[in-house]
Amino acid sequence: MTFNSSQMIPQLREDFERLLAFVTGPQAQMATMDQMERNLFRQVLHMGYQLLRLFVLKRVESEVHVPLVKRDQTVLPYHSQKARDYFSIFGKLKFERAYFYAWGGQGEAPLDEALSLPERCYSDLLMESAELLGVEEAYSKGLRVVARLLGLNLSELVMETGVAEHSQTIKAYYKQKTAFASVEEGPILVAQADGKGVPLVRRELDLKVRRGKGNKKTQTKEAIATAVYTIDPYLRTPQEVINALFKKGEPSAKRPAPRHKQIFASLKGKEQAIKRLAAWVQRREGKHICQRVALTDGAEPLQKQMLACLPGFPLVLDIIHAVEYLWKAGTALYGETDPYRTEWVEAQALQLLSSHTDQVIQLFENKADELAHNSQAAKSLRGVASYFRRNLPYMDYAEYLRRGWPIGTGVIEGTCRHLVKDRMELSGMRWTIAGAGALLALRAVNENGDWEDFHTFRRARRHQELYGTPLKTNWLEQVERLEIN
Repeated sequence: MTFNSSQMIPQLREDFERLLAFVTGPQAQMATMDQMERNLFRQVLHMGYQLLRLFVLKRVESEVHVPLVKRDQTVLPYHSQKARDYFSIFGKLKFERAYFYAWGGQGEAPLDEALSLPERCYSDLLMESAELLGVEEAYSKGLRVVARLLGLNLSELVMETGVAEHSQTIKAYYKQKTAFASVEEGPILVAQADGKGVPLVRRELDLKVRRGKGNKKTQTKEAIATAVYTIDPYLRTPQEVINALFKKGEPSAKRPAPRHKQIFASLKGKEQAIKRLAAWVQRREGKHICQRVALTDGAEPLQKQMLACLPGFPLVLDIIHAVEYLWKAGTALYGETDPYRTEWVEAQALQLLSSHTDQVIQLFENKADELAHNSQAAKSLRGVASYFRRNLPYMDYAEYLRRGWPIGTGVIEGTCRHLVKDRMELSGMRWTIAGAGALLALRAVNENGDWEDFHTFRRARRHQELYGTPLKTNWLEQVERLEIN
């Protein structure tokens, strides 16, 4: 900085008076709201830049250059004024602050700690705002918005690095996060899990995926999405579920909504994902929980992990997937165009919901025996029968309905679609495993409604790690309570 704060203040006052005149002067009487808003925005950004510059300059001017006594009693003499860049939402600041150094040791700039400056030169507000756009849209689109609004050009590498760094704190954040109040929870604790492929860049394929004959060039890495929530009982009869599945009239009672749904997605494999789910589930336990249930789509490896990590949770096969297999059987017997197929599938679905799955299995096996042994229809029927037989322990739907349990995986299906697919499968998207994992983690934080709280925790934790002292927030709290009349 080439001049001092006493020189800046009069200029800022002139700028503010000029801004007032711009708003109230004769030309303003001819302006449209849009014209005024656009002009004000740029001028306010410029004034914000000058005010932030003044703030830093005042802090620099208040520094003393006497030897610095560190907390370990090491003494560092004043060395020089050392330059520092800082990219704020208002633009790039460059300033010099006092630097203390003793030969053979590590130098320090005390103002960095006082201002809680990040290790990199990008401001927290700038990065958090850009990342909030990046969790929803392609990084390039989010950065175009930043450039259009703020006139700042950030690279995708800056965004990717920020996402990677910030995601490292997520596990610690949720570990310390206070559990939801029991009065806000339902009596049924529900855990769900499912998988969704994430397309990988070529170098990740070469290392992680072996491509066999006939496989597509584009391969994926499975992201395991998990969800935990509580819910109130929803008592229904098998026929009421049939009416809902086949859209036969309105339900007699309103479906309860999940309470405090928490979602996550990981590319570190099923075991780690379900172990993390189990840890989240444990934090939701309490005297208010009367029943527990876990749901999957029938993928056997995932079921095994759920059973291993959630031993107190009865496992339920998603009814929608079960009915999809009934449609396969119906097609095998009647074809896709026979109108009787729908009636037949509905009848078999009612059998499943009445916990008569063993009879359905026997029916399919008998029908298969009546057909040519190697026919496609017979193979389909035996395949469906085998699927139901393997999942028979998880298909006591009559009992589940009597207890008011959810029997569908709509929550986790929606999570796979919105959390993973809608962002990770945008046109042309290819990911590294690390990059996809970091973004999915931040995306889940946002979807869980924890964005602001997480970043408050992250900033405090970073300050502690960088400077070894707690971050002071009293002044900020006072500002938040300030009322403007």
